[in-house]
Amino acid sequence: MPRLFIYLLYNLLLPVVLLVGLPAFLAKGIRRGGLARNFRQRFGSFSPATLDRIGRGRPIWIHAVSVGEIFLALKLVEALQAADPRRRIVLSTTTTTGYRVAAAKESDTLAVIHNPVDLPWIAGRVLRRIDPCALVLVEAEIWPNLVALAKRRGIPVLLANARLSPRSERRYRRARALVAPVFSLLDGATVPFAEDKARWAALGIAPDRIEVAGSVKFDNAAPAEPAADKSRKLAAWLSATGLPEGRRLLLGASTHDGEELLLAGLARELRADFPEIELVLVPRHAERGPEIAARLHAEGFDPVLRAGTWRGATDTPGPRTRVWIADTTGELRAWFALAELVVVGKSFHGSGGQNPVEPILADRPVVVGPRMENFAEVVAELVEAGGLRQVADAGQLPQALRELLRDPAAGRAMARAGATAMARHAGAAARNAAWILHAIGAPEPAEAPLADGPH
Repeated sequence: MPRLFIYLLYNLLLPVVLLVGLPAFLAKGIRRGGLARNFRQRFGSFSPATLDRIGRGRPIWIHAVSVGEIFLALKLVEALQAADPRRRIVLSTTTTTGYRVAAAKESDTLAVIHNPVDLPWIAGRVLRRIDPCALVLVEAEIWPNLVALAKRRGIPVLLANARLSPRSERRYRRARALVAPVFSLLDGATVPFAEDKARWAALGIAPDRIEVAGSVKFDNAAPAEPAADKSRKLAAWLSATGLPEGRRLLLGASTHDGEELLLAGLARELRADFPEIELVLVPRHAERGPEIAARLHAEGFDPVLRAGTWRGATDTPGPRTRVWIADTTGELRAWFALAELVVVGKSFHGSGGQNPVEPILADRPVVVGPRMENFAEVVAELVEAGGLRQVADAGQLPQALRELLRDPAAGRAMARAGATAMARHAGAAARNAAWILHAIGAPEPAEAPLADGPH
C-alpha cells in the first residue's frame, strides 16, 4: 500500500483517537500523579531552561514508553556514556511514572522530557528544537510521524532491543499492508533472540539491517550498590512495621488485579506448615496500593502500605494476618534481595506476564504461572535449563512453593541454573551502544561478544 496513503489515513484518524482516549488518559494520569508536571511538553512547548538543555550539541534522542522501558533505556544511556562521557542524550517517556523514574537520573548530559503527541506539526517542532543526531526507539514504540519527519531531516532512526509480544505480532501481521511501509523506514534494529530476525523482517524491516545483540532487559548491568542501600531501608521499614526477626519472605512481584488476594490466601495456607512465612506484595501499578489494602482488609488481613493511605486501617478487630504492600516505584530490585521466594505477577490473572529474569539474577528461585506470553522465549529457555518453575494454573502453585520452602538448596540451585542460562545476554547494553554509535559514525567502544547459549 502506498506510504503516502497510509500517512494520510493515519493523520486523519489520529486526532479522533486522541480525543476519544483523552478522558482515560487524564484519569490514569490523575490516579498515578504528576499529570500537570510539564504537561505542555506533550505539545512541543518547553521552558527556556529545558530548551537550553535539550538543544545542545545534537544529542541522541532515546524514546521509551513506561517504567519498564525506561529502566531498559537507562541501561542504554549508561552504556553510551561509558563509551563517551561527553555524549549528550535526551530521554523521552510517555507516562508520568516513567517520567518520575527517568527524571531521578537527570544530569548535565541527560535531559528528560515527555514525549510529544505524534501529530506532524508537534513532532516536527520538537525535532527541530532537539535536532538529534539519531532517534533511538526502545522495543516497539514506533511513532509514524516522528519516524517520517526524522528521516526527512536525514536523522538515522533506530529500533533498539526490538521486542514483539505474540499479541502485537498477530496485530501487526494482520495490518502488514499498513505497518510495513513505516517499519521499512527504520535504518536498523537490534533484537534479543535469533528467532526475532525473521519476525521483524516479515513486518518490513530489511533483514540485513537487523542484528542479534541479546536482551538489554536481561543484561544485569545495573549497579548493585544503590539496590543494596534500598534493601537496607526496606528491611528497616519491615521491622518498624512489625515484621519479627528470622521470618522468610514470599514476594509477589509486579502483581495484577486478583493476584494479591490469591497470594495472600496462599500465604495464610502455607503458614500451617511454615509458620515463619510472611508476604510482601509489590503491585505492578503502585497507585493500586489503597485499593489492594481495602480488599485484603475485607478478607480478614491486616495490610500495611509503604507509601499510601487508606480508610479502615485502624479497624482491625480480631487476629489478622499482616501483609506488606510496597506501593512504590523503582524498588522492586531491592525487594528481591530480601525475599526467599518470588512469584512473578500477571502470570495467573491477566495475560502476558512480567519479567522473570531480574529475581533470578538476584539469586532467587522464581515461580510463574501459565500466562507468560510476552516472555515466551526466555521462559522456555529458563524452563529447559532448570532455572525457572512454571505451573499450569493457580492450583499447582501451593505445591510448587512447598517444595521450594522444604528444600532451599534446590531453590538456590534453580536460581543458579537460570543465571547461567541468562549469561548470554550479559553485555547486551554495551553491544547496543556500540551499534548506535556506529550508526551515527561516532567512535565505538569495545563491543562485548554475544555469549554462546541456548536459543
